[in-house]
This record gives sequence, C-alpha cells and structure tokens, in this order.
Amino acid sequence: MSLLTVGSVAFDAIETPFGKTDKIIGGAGTYIALASSFFKVEQKIVSVVGEDFPQSMLDQLSSLNVNLDGLQIKQGEKTFFWSGKYHNDMNSRDTLVTELNVLEHFDPIIPESYQGVDYLMLGNLSPQVQSTVIERLTKRPKLVAMDTMNFWMDIAMDDLKKTISMVDVLIINDEEARQLSGEYSLVKASKVIRALGPKYLIIKKGEHGALLFHNDNLFYAPALPLEEVFDPTGAGDTFAGGFMGYLASTDDISFDNMKRAIIHGSALASFCCEKFGTERLTTITNEDMSKRVEEFVSLANFDIVREIV
Repeated sequence: MSLLTVGSVAFDAIETPFGKTDKIIGGAGTYIALASSFFKVEQKIVSVVGEDFPQSMLDQLSSLNVNLDGLQIKQGEKTFFWSGKYHNDMNSRDTLVTELNVLEHFDPIIPESYQGVDYLMLGNLSPQVQSTVIERLTKRPKLVAMDTMNFWMDIAMDDLKKTISMVDVLIINDEEARQLSGEYSLVKASKVIRALGPKYLIIKKGEHGALLFHNDNLFYAPALPLEEVFDPTGAGDTFAGGFMGYLASTDDISFDNMKRAIIHGSALASFCCEKFGTERLTTITNEDMSKRVEEFVSLANFDIVREIV
C-alpha cells in the first residue's frame, strides 16, 4: 500500500532544559515520513524546500523508500525555519522565530506518479493547501487524515471547517479540540467536531495519552511514562506518521486496527522525545519497537477476578 504525506520539510532550532541546537532538520512532513518509513510502506511526499536544504537529508529520505517526485526545490530561496524554547515542564514552549520562506506561497503539485495513492496524511499546513491536495487527486484515497493547529482556527476558521469536512480522520490535541468545538468536555467536543465531517477523531493529550472516537466507540491509549523527555518537538507528527504508516502497512481501517495503530504511533512518538529533532527516529530497530509496544500493552493489561457469592 502507498502513503502520501503532505507537510513541511524544514529547519528547526530548539532549546530545552537539556540543551540547545543550531539549525537541524525538522518539519511535519519529515517527522511523518520518517515515522511511517518504519513500516516499509511505499511513501510519497509533497512539500517544498529552498536551495539551502542539504542533499544528504534528501538522500536519507530516498533510502527509506520515500518518493521525492513531489518535493519542490526552489532555487534562490530559503527553507522554512522555526525556532522555539521549551519551559521546564516541557509541555509549553515559546516560539522565538518563524520564517515561512518557501512555504509562504507554496502550491502543492501532485505528480502523475502519485495519482491513485492508497492513503493520505495531511500534515499541519494551511487548510487551503490541504484541501487543494485532496481536490487535485483524481481518485480519493482509502483513508484521508489531517492534522491542524490553533493558528488556523484563529485566522482561517471557515477554510479549516471546509477542509475538515473533506477528511476521514482529524488528529488534534485537547486544547485544539476545545477551541474548535467550544466545548470543554472532550466527549462533547468530539461530537461537535465529528458533526463537521470526519468519521474518526483522535485527540492527543500529550503525556496523558490519546483518545480515539468513532460513532459510539471510544478508545483510550495511555502514554508511556518516560524518565526524561529530551525534546518533544515533532512527537505529534511522529505519532501521526506511525498511525498512518501502520494502517497503510496492514491495509485495515477497522476501529480495532486503529487502536493498534494508535499504540504503534504512540510508541514511535515516545522514541522521538529521547533525542533532539529526528535523530532517534533513524536508529529504531524492530527489537526496540517490539519492546516499546509491549510496554504500552502492559500499561493497561489486567485481569479482573470476580467472586461468586
């Protein structure tokens, strides 16, 4: 099965209580592609970079079976750049610099070789770009998922709701769910949001796990308690990439399989937090993944013994 990822391929500069970096590779599209590559699916990416983006990283993506036909390289322009500083609790951060550069006027071009893709993951970009990608695909994928953020709710709510109505799965965090729905209860929020169009809603709760909603079904996936969260940048995108990569590799979009996909996405996201940027995602072994998934399973695995009176 094939997976198309649309998202930023970018530079980040990060500061946490554990240290700081100069410019390193980041971007939602990068994290999603690296995470989904673990499942050996046929990958395609639509994004844009400037001439300053290193060829070595493009070569690494290609080596992971990521088709780069849809990656535009703009000569004479610079790659998107974001810099942020995390607070001591690692749950909040301050954005220090945002330079849109090539993303400011990004027009997503879908190569002919990408038509007929089986799964589509729309990373956090403007809702106009996200909806344009869906409209430019001649055949609707089996499953379309999207991520978004508060920023688009603040400045482009109408466009965002239009795009949400076009997708099957919406992946957002709890703060975003409350803003989008106007409801504090996440159960009530899920009903309001799913009424906008998506059949499935995933609400990420950071260190408190994730919720999956579909019809009257609800699944809660715990988060793995980590001794140290070195850098949470990209963890949400890694989760999305792992979720979609697992679904594409199994080609099963049932609710039960989505539960398994969430656990695998959560496992990959926990690895992402162990190093700065994308560094840890490139060194995960099958053994690492198996052990980590088992740790997640053990968090909520128990037996109830009922006494017969």
